Amino acid sequence: MQSFYTENKHMKLVLGLGKTGLSIARFLSAQNIDYKIADSRTSPPLLPKYTNEFLKPPPILGAWTLNLLKKVDEIFISPGIAQNESIVVWAKQQNIPIASDIELFSRFAKAPIIGITGSNGKSTVTQLLTQMIADAGIQVAMGGNIGTPALDCLDEKIAYYVLELSSYQLDYTHHLNLITGVVLNITPDHLDRYQSFEHYTDSKLSLHQYCQHLVINLDEPLTHTKANAKYFGINIPKQADDFGTVTCHDTHYLLKGDGVLMSINEVQLIGEHNTRNILAALALGEQIKLPMTSMIQSIKRFKGLEHRLEWVAEKHNIDYYNDSKATNAVSTITAIQALMHKHQNIVLILGGIAKKEDYTPLFKLINKSMTGVILIGQSAHQFERDINTSTIHAQTMQEAVNIARSMINNGAILLSPGCASFDMFDNFEQRGNAFKGVISAL
Repeated sequence: MQSFYTENKHMKLVLGLGKTGLSIARFLSAQNIDYKIADSRTSPPLLPKYTNEFLKPPPILGAWTLNLLKKVDEIFISPGIAQNESIVVWAKQQNIPIASDIELFSRFAKAPIIGITGSNGKSTVTQLLTQMIADAGIQVAMGGNIGTPALDCLDEKIAYYVLELSSYQLDYTHHLNLITGVVLNITPDHLDRYQSFEHYTDSKLSLHQYCQHLVINLDEPLTHTKANAKYFGINIPKQADDFGTVTCHDTHYLLKGDGVLMSINEVQLIGEHNTRNILAALALGEQIKLPMTSMIQSIKRFKGLEHRLEWVAEKHNIDYYNDSKATNAVSTITAIQALMHKHQNIVLILGGIAKKEDYTPLFKLINKSMTGVILIGQSAHQFERDINTSTIHAQTMQEAVNIARSMINNGAILLSPGCASFDMFDNFEQRGNAFKGVISAL
């Protein structure tokens, strides 16, 4: 394809008027960099916020057009825009660079950056590591795919930035300077956006090339050993500087090398997956030389994140757990396995918009271990065909909880949908809050 425009290019194009796009526009405005912003939606939710904050340039709304590329020398793109969308294809044909807000952030950040990605657990590790750094008396900012967009975190006073990074953000990142980072795990997810699981894996593993000091999960077969990396895993560590666990007299202990750090009984997070998350945070903290005693105290105080296997309440001998963040099968399997060690009777609230993944292992676990299943959302009839244990459909969260309560006298009721939330809720947070609202009213 021949060059579409030959005049001098000096304009940035921001694609997507969502949380990320608004953050990029705010940053470019502060830097007095000319830009235009476009969204394929005619009425994006944050349009009023943008127009209130910026008098110009007015956003360009509606279907992408080739004219958007006029005078553009670089594109900053929101992670929600897929690589096969027309505007992305056209830009690549014109050899116009495309970068994420993360890459733009990296150009201006003056403090070391820590990157955390993985199919599951990255929010927990990001939050725990941030807490460890803060508890050590060090100024830290947390952002990226969690909470605050990265560019909104920029501050001269910050000593470390901790970024949660999604595969979508990594897809549009080509230059990133990380002092340390980790790919926690890789399981099938977001396969509607990737040609294959291998492409998704490559996206996650791309983080490795940006790290000065790697942290690697020995229990993840898709990550490869690297020279000078620090390792963690559930087994006894093979090297003195690596992290792991040991079981002695039915009690589990966290280890560094062959030295005992603490008992798992002192940890508020439950489940083997959270043990791995803690080990990952310890290894990352070691890479930036945080004091071990301080990190251990942070772990003991850390209660976990909202909507991530969050204990809500105990009422009438039933414990309620909010795991609304579980939007894929592997996350729900992880939650069930964690609770099976504590409860004999578990009723699961499952369903929503099913992802293009294999739910067979989840159904096998449900059939073997669940007392009952309440099915909600778009996938309810689809899932019912493969679940042999008692299933009941519910139209609302209130109804789901009420039915679940009628099925057991003691044990646990677990909201772990294994699906996206958009058929019934705006997002997983709203879904989890709806569940907690019903519980609080009991």
